[in-house]
Amino acid sequence: MKKMNRRELCVSFPVLAAIGAGAPQALALQEKPAAVPGAPAPNAASSTLAVSRAFAYDAMPARRMANGGESRDIVHGTLATGETVNLHESMQVAGAEPNPLHIIRHSEFILVREGELEFQHEDAEGKVVAERVGPGGAIYVAYGTRHTLKNVGGAPASYFVVAIGGDAK
Repeated sequence: MKKMNRRELCVSFPVLAAIGAGAPQALALQEKPAAVPGAPAPNAASSTLAVSRAFAYDAMPARRMANGGESRDIVHGTLATGETVNLHESMQVAGAEPNPLHIIRHSEFILVREGELEFQHEDAEGKVVAERVGPGGAIYVAYGTRHTLKNVGGAPASYFVVAIGGDAK
């Protein structure tokens, strides 16, 4: 296991806080809410996150992207307080074409672990602006924001995405 320096440890605090607040329980012991007669069936992809636990990196299956990047799902479910949470780690290779600008129907915090990302997003007037964020930095993507991320460094960029509420998937 790779040793973490202080910067990497600080970047991980918000992620650990989200997990500690209830994000546990997704990949293993899932507690399903009781069925209510006449109510629609609960979404099979999510679970109630009610039990604290740790998530081993090597237990997270990696999805390879066509552009050479990869993503690892960490947890997806509903907190005891009602918010939907999705946490995953992503890696973009240097020079990869980013996703086109897109709109999300949830809120996101993006925590940069390694590399340099350019956060392109529309401002209040609809103008696309770009901000650069390096290791230890964070990006907030508000509900309904049209945005994209681009690796602008010379090495892979890795980051955690914490999606909250709305259609977090």
